[in-house]
Amino acid sequence: MTDVVLPCLNEAPALPWVLTRLPAGFRPIVVDNGSTDGSADIARAHGARVISVSQPGYGAAVHAGLIAADPRDGIVCVLDADGSFDPQELPRLAAPVSAGSAHLVVGRRRPTNRRAWPLHARLGNALLAHRVRRTTGLRVHDIGPIRAARRADLLSLNLLDRRFGYPLELLVAAGRSGWRVVEMDVPYRPRTAGTRSKVTGSVRGTARAIRDMRAVLAR
Repeated sequence: MTDVVLPCLNEAPALPWVLTRLPAGFRPIVVDNGSTDGSADIARAHGARVISVSQPGYGAAVHAGLIAADPRDGIVCVLDADGSFDPQELPRLAAPVSAGSAHLVVGRRRPTNRRAWPLHARLGNALLAHRVRRTTGLRVHDIGPIRAARRADLLSLNLLDRRFGYPLELLVAAGRSGWRVVEMDVPYRPRTAGTRSKVTGSVRGTARAIRDMRAVLAR
């Protein structure tokens, strides 16, 4: 079994589709980060393990999910719970890690239409990815929220960021540790109706994420 960590803050409309799309052999851990819309109950009703994290922030949720994952199973995937990614892509991302040809596989978002990824968020992401390529040598073009790696490897990096800088810190640390990092194209859909991105949903959210990521680079 492969554990799938799904950070979650008010994703009730999206969770049924996401959880029913998980392939056989992929076990969901929904990390509820203060939802007020019944997300936790919906996740449990669809067979997911649910853990609650009081510390706000994307990184806090992902880290808690990693700690909760079964150490015997090895590989852990991380996936947004908002319906923007199809969980059916996960076996493809996990395969190089399972085969030993990659330490980390990250998804490169390929929008399915203009609504999927607003221009302000895409530009901010491109600038940060350029900085990562320049400072680490990794051939990545996205600071994407879908990835696969071994649990023990991820925990060994001792990542500190508990907010939106977590995905960037992961790439920087992986590059400095000499990891083999593979980037794969993945379709990126508009979020499920009734949910809103904490990052791309507004210019303010994107600016906050970029601020957190710049703090990571400054360290």
